[in-house]
Amino acid sequence: MELNQLPATVLTRTISRPNTTIYYPQLAGLANQQAEKDINRAIYQTVQGLIHEQQRVQVPGNTEMQGSYEIKTNERGIFSVVLSNYAYTPQMAHGMTFLGSITADIQTGKLYTLRELFKPGSDYVKVISENIKRQIKERNIPTLNGFTSIKPDQDYYIADKALVIYFQLYEITPYYVGFPMFPISVYELEPIINEKGPLSILSAD
Repeated sequence: MELNQLPATVLTRTISRPNTTIYYPQLAGLANQQAEKDINRAIYQTVQGLIHEQQRVQVPGNTEMQGSYEIKTNERGIFSVVLSNYAYTPQMAHGMTFLGSITADIQTGKLYTLRELFKPGSDYVKVISENIKRQIKERNIPTLNGFTSIKPDQDYYIADKALVIYFQLYEITPYYVGFPMFPISVYELEPIINEKGPLSILSAD
């Protein structure tokens, strides 16, 4: 893995229809065209998944929907992006937002689940959950029913040499808290990270 690899070129695409404007990224000009197709398909499917999630929770009516994205990592051949979708239907108490994220290797097109960031058999769920419990206490974050553990496929992204675990609205906290984000330094996770995975690549000097 070359440490000086150039960032991927990112184009902004738009889904535009009445009361709906969704911006989402697509990669362009990758050396591996199949990788480009695979990553772009995964991004688009995530965007569509967020739309369907909104349709599930919104009441019938004149729903307004907006989507956007934030690139969290685009270096050393690793691309990590967070996609957001906000929707509001009049008569509802407030709007609703869902997040989705993708982390991929732009050379191979591989999309990484949380499990795949770590060595096979490592107890990453326990390690991360204990870290989050500590952060909840230190940061005085109110929870709905206390926090016990992340899911094995918990939502995450990678940014600034940190793994950021996040939860959807209402997943573990009241709505007013917003999205609970828990950054964990890659150096704290070093004993269990997959040596060929994104966390190892991004923490290499």
